[in-house]
Amino acid sequence: MKQKKCFAILLLCALTAFHILWDRQFSSTDSSDFVPVLPEPVIQINAMEQTPNPLILQASYACLMDAGSHRILYSKNTDKKVPMASTTKIMTALLALESNKLNDVVIASKKAAGMPKVHLGMQPGRQYYMKDLLYSLMLESHNDTAVAIAEHLGGSVSGFAAKMNQKAKLLGMSSTHFITPNGLDANGHYSTASDMCKLASYAIKNKDFLSLVQTKSHSFSDCSGKYHYSLTNHDAFLSYYEGALGIKTGFTGKAGYCFVGAAKKNGITLTSCVLASGWPPNKTYKWRDTTKLMDYGKNNFDTKKILKNRISFPVNIENGTKKQIIAVAIGPYKALVSRNDTVEAKTEFNYELPIKSGEKIGEVKLYINNQCVKKCKIEAVDGVEKYDFKYCFKKTLDYFIFQ
Repeated sequence: MKQKKCFAILLLCALTAFHILWDRQFSSTDSSDFVPVLPEPVIQINAMEQTPNPLILQASYACLMDAGSHRILYSKNTDKKVPMASTTKIMTALLALESNKLNDVVIASKKAAGMPKVHLGMQPGRQYYMKDLLYSLMLESHNDTAVAIAEHLGGSVSGFAAKMNQKAKLLGMSSTHFITPNGLDANGHYSTASDMCKLASYAIKNKDFLSLVQTKSHSFSDCSGKYHYSLTNHDAFLSYYEGALGIKTGFTGKAGYCFVGAAKKNGITLTSCVLASGWPPNKTYKWRDTTKLMDYGKNNFDTKKILKNRISFPVNIENGTKKQIIAVAIGPYKALVSRNDTVEAKTEFNYELPIKSGEKIGEVKLYINNQCVKKCKIEAVDGVEKYDFKYCFKKTLDYFIFQ
């Protein structure tokens, strides 16, 4: 009896192995046949024949960006490397806020005190609290304050510039290079309109930063209490544009008038940048340009649900113990789209058998006008083992052991 059972086991194993080889040789299909198509998880928006008329801007360089996805909604020479003046101070303020040294005492150096107008009027050796200097930096755009903060946090201006460039790299600002903390004209100090929008999109996520740039006025004294200062916010955009969040003005002889802005309305958050938006006496061009950009975003784009939450679909499995399993795309995802945009979803799978329930097996890549704006995880609902000799041998043993 035992001999018959052993013979049966060996026979079944041999047949199983033969079956696997036969199945792979004659029944397998190209892996491309196993790529599933998501069953309508997206809103398909077909491009219209006509596109909106280009904006007439005074700025030589401009960008409008969806703050959430960093998708550029409007551009004008947006990737040109140019001076960005005191909009530089956005990065200086962020590094100061993220240092968690707001209660530090900052001592003004001779170098800091020697900065040209616009300045606080520091004197060498005078001491201030970091938290007060941030208002000086962002409300009045004081150049001496920027250098004092930089020297305190970086040991020197060049040391702080290295921190600025490191942060820029982390934020994907690939066309930006900082030399100064205040944005005064310097060889090798430049950015782009799109990079500055990326910086603004990051900055407005910081509640302390938003509170800082939205402050209308601030008064403080130096650490001795002897010298007193009163500051006023010069961001006109903040007061006249509905939903405005700030952020920072700038001007130098090379850069012209500049402004990096942000606004939020009806759940849509936009960032904008205008560089070289006129020279004196045309100080108001930057406000007009920014208004046009924000209105363009508000009037031409709406928030649409691109991917539903946990949409399920079948996935064909090659060489699995199941021919098909159920997977889910993890959503939801919303994006700004216009009637001129085309939205697509593409699935990409990357897994090895066996697959466990809940395991990531791929991604849904969401595209707007052929630009990938989001990657959403695909998880397996069902588990599946690999259909191979080991699996068949185990099943054969189980059959005889438990019969």
